[in-house]
Amino acid sequence: MTSVIIADDHPFLLRGTKHFLESNSFNVIGAYTNSIEALNSILAKKPTLAILDISMPGMDGLELAQKLTDNHSKTKIILLTMHNDLSIFNKAKSIGVNGYILKEFVETELITCIKNVLSSDYYFSSKLHTLIKNNSRNTTKSNWKELLTNSELKIIEQITLYKSNKEIADLFFISIRTVETHRRNIIKKLNLSSDKNALLMWGLKHLNV
Repeated sequence: MTSVIIADDHPFLLRGTKHFLESNSFNVIGAYTNSIEALNSILAKKPTLAILDISMPGMDGLELAQKLTDNHSKTKIILLTMHNDLSIFNKAKSIGVNGYILKEFVETELITCIKNVLSSDYYFSSKLHTLIKNNSRNTTKSNWKELLTNSELKIIEQITLYKSNKEIADLFFISIRTVETHRRNIIKKLNLSSDKNALLMWGLKHLNV
């Protein structure tokens, strides 16, 4: 039976993925909401597959995959994401990730992905290629000011002034967590990569501050 370790910081999604895999006769030997625990468990237990959410706090799925590669792990890696971002997709391929699918298609694609990864090493969703192409076209045509709220525009202005999350939170009398949520929402709306300085570079290019 194929052994699997899964990691997702959303407990509900983690339980759902675990149940889905077990109902399809896969042996889930670990399920973690913490990426560090997931990494240690994968290195120790050496499962056949690791199915990892990309968007996790602390160390995200891409960083986790990179550490597995650096440690010469033979566990095959499948990444799940909500973002159809070309730069993230290309980074995953460069790391040597075996599978890459969007969360919205998990129920219809995950088993196919696993079978392909086990038999031929790779599976990258054709739906992902289509969505990346469409999103790129739509983002170019749309007015980004219409995508963002006034609060989000103010957050970007402060980021472009090299303010930290704490400084922005203090300025607008909001919590750091709220600032982080705004940043995530902006990145998603603008279809940016999750690279640390992606939002700053975008702001410097598009805002006159």
